Amino acid sequence: MGVRDAEETCAAVLDEVQSAVIANRSFLEEVLTGLLARGHVLLEDVPGVGKTLTARSLATALGLGFSRVQFTPDLLPADVTGTNVYDEQDGTFEFSKGPIFGNVVLADEINRAPPKTQAALLEAMEEGQVTVDGETHELPDPFLVMATQNPVEQEGTFSLPEAQLDRFMIKSEMGYPDRDGELELLARRADRSAQAPSVEPVTDREAVTALQAAPESVTVEEKVREYVVDLGRATREDSRVSVGVSPRGIQRLFEAARAVAAISGREYVVPDDVKRVAPAVFAHRLVLTAESSVRSVSKRTVLAEVLDRVPVPSVDR
Repeated sequence: MGVRDAEETCAAVLDEVQSAVIANRSFLEEVLTGLLARGHVLLEDVPGVGKTLTARSLATALGLGFSRVQFTPDLLPADVTGTNVYDEQDGTFEFSKGPIFGNVVLADEINRAPPKTQAALLEAMEEGQVTVDGETHELPDPFLVMATQNPVEQEGTFSLPEAQLDRFMIKSEMGYPDRDGELELLARRADRSAQAPSVEPVTDREAVTALQAAPESVTVEEKVREYVVDLGRATREDSRVSVGVSPRGIQRLFEAARAVAAISGREYVVPDDVKRVAPAVFAHRLVLTAESSVRSVSKRTVLAEVLDRVPVPSVDR
């Protein structure tokens, strides 16, 4: 699939999702960027803003299989990955797949489960496989984890470890709808006889696989590559940051920027693509110093200042 076709397909998917989900298009584009770049997406926001509906609607519009895991304090790793079940008839064990075996997997309220269960996702997200009792099982392709989490200030939450946060390419916040959006929600709720907005498939699994290949043809000039690297390295030199962006994070920004260009219908990346997606890719990877945390310094604020500080290259097109 060419970049132009990818742009049209993405626009159709976004239009279809927005017919049911009341959300900013820029937010939905960030989520779709994660899919195109073969990454995973973490959505952090308060309950009740439509995170679950977004994940389900996106899976339906893309024509992909959807599964949901509700993370709770008593959830076990086997409840996510699956387990071997003994068959009494022939005396053998047969693997029973867990809900992780889906194209789009919603890990709902992931930070309500203890770290051991959260870690069950690490191999799946990084390698596209799970290992149970020494046997490896391949996950479906395409495979996207969309995890939701409530703010850590809320009761009953466990902070995600840095290793797991690093597995998410994109971390975004849905935010509250605007006033017109909330009025639309009330209008839907008031008219019980009207059919609730539904999402129809726009594409299918084979087309999504081709869609994910489109960013691979997007050109990134040397100056823009240097800009991506310089941004990552600048986060490590900031006095407010204890641990900056890793080399993996720099690669993820490179991949996400190409996906942004493909969604925009361009066959090349411009610096604005990098700046646009950098907060969603970099911010959650930063570990601030203890002093910065005490002073309630925001990771996004630190990154915004890094973006202002690093010179933006000029690209002739």
